[in-house]
Amino acid sequence: MGALLFVTGGARSGKSRYAERLAATEAERGRAVLYLATMEPRDEELAERVARHRAERPASWSTVEAPIDPATAIRGAPAEDCVLLDCVSLWVSNLLLAKLGEDEPPASQAAPAVVVEIEKGIGIAIDQLLAAVATRSGPTIAVSNEVGGGVVPPSALGRIYRDLLGIANQRVAGAADRAWLLVAGRALELPPTDER
Repeated sequence: MGALLFVTGGARSGKSRYAERLAATEAERGRAVLYLATMEPRDEELAERVARHRAERPASWSTVEAPIDPATAIRGAPAEDCVLLDCVSLWVSNLLLAKLGEDEPPASQAAPAVVVEIEKGIGIAIDQLLAAVATRSGPTIAVSNEVGGGVVPPSALGRIYRDLLGIANQRVAGAADRAWLLVAGRALELPPTDER
């Protein structure tokens, strides 16, 4: 099985740049790199950001948009390639918003049972992601935001998202061979957990 590498940190901490350096090292070793993007450019500013990030990546890297189902994209990638999933936090956000749907009540009115069902669904999606990673011979690098270090979000949706992402980060980091926390552009390697 190829290594799972997990990179987390706050906004503008340098986590994506660090993950891209890890992928570039794999490319120097002769591996193809597949960049799995989870951001859905829902407005002009985000579309410009996506275009800028894509232009900054090496031309030899391929990109697949996988906002809802990165596990299928991982299974479709050549097993020996390096896969860079950027990022888990946007993926969880996409899943949460898709599961709430337009017909559901706003998160502020969502019954606890609805939140539990959403959590179960996202848990299944994480299981599928980790199972797909486990079939690979090449490394997989997963990037995610650390959102638990700030103030408690004022909205119900923000609190639900923070909790779901915290659980997702624990699951992915727990399965990872190596993990780093980025702070102000500096990487701190995190010790392994007993869960592996």
